[in-house]
Amino acid sequence: MGVIDKASVPVKTGSIYPAPYAAMMAGRSSLRLGQAGGLTQFGVNEVILAPGALSSLRHWHEREDEFVMVLTGVCTLVMDGGETEMRPGDCAAFPAGAADGHHFINRTGEEARFLVIGSKMNPERAHYSDVDLVVEMKDGAAAFTTRDGRPYKEPAA
Repeated sequence: MGVIDKASVPVKTGSIYPAPYAAMMAGRSSLRLGQAGGLTQFGVNEVILAPGALSSLRHWHEREDEFVMVLTGVCTLVMDGGETEMRPGDCAAFPAGAADGHHFINRTGEEARFLVIGSKMNPERAHYSDVDLVVEMKDGAAAFTTRDGRPYKEPAA
């Protein structure tokens, strides 16, 4: 494929999370660069965080490695052991199976962007550290359960 015209890559907004967690992702968007380039073995996404936005719920993957590099702005990495402020050029790695949930928060008044590269395992399971939620991804479909394996039920409105 070669060069990817980022201006032609659609901006993805929203979340696959069920309620009430999907609403917590307001201000987060991404460019699916690997997908735009036809990659199938790993994902490459440029994540854009508006001021105050979260990248995701704090999570870890059973089978997928993740690598992140901050491109612009300042992001705060939150893990079990605490918080680390990350600036352009700073990198973080999250090996598969390491049960230390992570996510990024933009606590500044400026937009922040980071590149995330991850393996695309099928099936894959991710665990959410701060809420009673697990997701199993299989053939592009997400199934959410509680930690004890019961189907997740969205709270009544």
